[in-house]
Amino acid sequence: QVQLVESGGGSVQAGGSLTLSCEVSGSTISLGALGWYRFVTGEQRVLVASVNRRGSTYYIDSVKDRFTISMDDSKNVAFLQMNNLKPEDTAVYRCNTLPPVFPWGQGTQVTVSS
Repeated sequence: QVQLVESGGGSVQAGGSLTLSCEVSGSTISLGALGWYRFVTGEQRVLVASVNRRGSTYYIDSVKDRFTISMDDSKNVAFLQMNNLKPEDTAVYRCNTLPPVFPWGQGTQVTVSS
């Protein structure tokens, strides 16, 4: 069974940085694309960034020039480098394919204080 395990979150002050990691285990299929999703209670899930095997990336406007997504397809691992964090980035971050097909992992909490 495929499992998604996110890590790397934490509490930082505005302007700080974090690097999130996503490990995909149990899949023998090379993943086409992975995305990082933002979950905030009471709000809809948001795709924050994605990357495919060709290295093409997507970012929502609010994180462009601050976040960088990357993927090691051979290891089924994805990363999200988050710089110049803002309080509005506070959320639980989870990874999944595009569209999401695997069971969601626990996610990793990112808390940014002003």
